[in-house]
Amino acid sequence: MHGRVGNALPPVSGTLGSMQTSERARALPIAADWKRVLLLTFFTILAVGPTFLTHTQWLTGPLVNATLLLTCALIGPTQALLLGLLPSTAALASGLLPLPLAPMVPFIMIGNALYIVSFHLLRSRPVAGIIAGSVIKFVFLASVVRFLMTGLLGAPVASKLAVMMGWPQLFTALGGGAVALVLLLLLPRRG
Repeated sequence: MHGRVGNALPPVSGTLGSMQTSERARALPIAADWKRVLLLTFFTILAVGPTFLTHTQWLTGPLVNATLLLTCALIGPTQALLLGLLPSTAALASGLLPLPLAPMVPFIMIGNALYIVSFHLLRSRPVAGIIAGSVIKFVFLASVVRFLMTGLLGAPVASKLAVMMGWPQLFTALGGGAVALVLLLLLPRRG
């Protein structure tokens, strides 16, 4: 298998002029941190931006899910978990998720966290992590709609929510996972 699926970016290489070894050791983590910050900024734009441009779940869902897994693999699970809080808030703000469905936002955040954690725990077998994370996220969100939201929001609203949080969640999570896996495999090995 070519490419890399891991948690850490490679150390920064290159000459730093006449810096002493101890100065170099202090400078390299800062450069690596800046790369992570820039990458996280890029992933944040990818995860949040499309919700304001299109209201198509079949486009935004895979993009968000791919971005969450890429963030986990390339930057770290903590950053991915934090990023996972933003897309549902952006979806609510942009109208992709209608305002009456706002009570679902915390559960979508938890679903994203389950997806990320499953992928991270099975990082040595990324395909298994993607499948497990997708199924767990789908079952969790579908269960929340069925058992909590129906009573809270009423049957008409809950039925609309059931469509959004049902099978599309499974397919967009699997699709996003596939995109992330292909991109991770195409990245050159480092380290």
